Amino acid sequence: MRILGAADFHGDKTLVEKLADKAEKEHVDLVILCGDLIEDDSSENIVKPFTDKQKKVLLISGNHESIAAAEFLATMNDAKHLHGYSVKYEDVGIFGCGSANVGVHGLTEEEIFDTLKQGHDKINYLEKKIMVTHVHPKYSAMANLSVQNWGSVGVSKAVKAFQPDILFCSHLHEAAGIEEKIGKTWVINVGAEGKIIDL
Repeated sequence: MRILGAADFHGDKTLVEKLADKAEKEHVDLVILCGDLIEDDSSENIVKPFTDKQKKVLLISGNHESIAAAEFLATMNDAKHLHGYSVKYEDVGIFGCGSANVGVHGLTEEEIFDTLKQGHDKINYLEKKIMVTHVHPKYSAMANLSVQNWGSVGVSKAVKAFQPDILFCSHLHEAAGIEEKIGKTWVINVGAEGKIIDL
């Protein structure tokens, strides 16, 4: 399965069009959008370019849109909202938590962990798992790149507890593209340019 992970568009429709073209050209099977997709009222044509190219899309909110806005985006674009839920594609289980531990739409660390657990519990029997968050884990190399965004304890706790094969995250723009290993988990800050992986 070939997956494109991306985030932090902040309403940039030109960027979305380029990524949708890339998804088509690279024969991506699944697109995972990790939040901060819109800015103000810029929701039109943020997800649709992917679904117009017949790509399956999973998404979560970031700290720039509400969980309800992410649900609306998913519903209006034949995508799946992953906050607190999980899906199974082939032999891979994917679960997620939107929002972050900062901002007006922020969640507590306990809410972040509990939301991830809720999704994970339904696919914990699968050997291959992908966790999707907006905010990056605390105690990670990428967290050290900023004096303000130290990451989420709830996400770190979930990585340790559930040991997903991959964690797609974003949020910290200066860490876009950075990859690191935490235990057995390959942590990828997908950023606005996106990252394609084969699983």
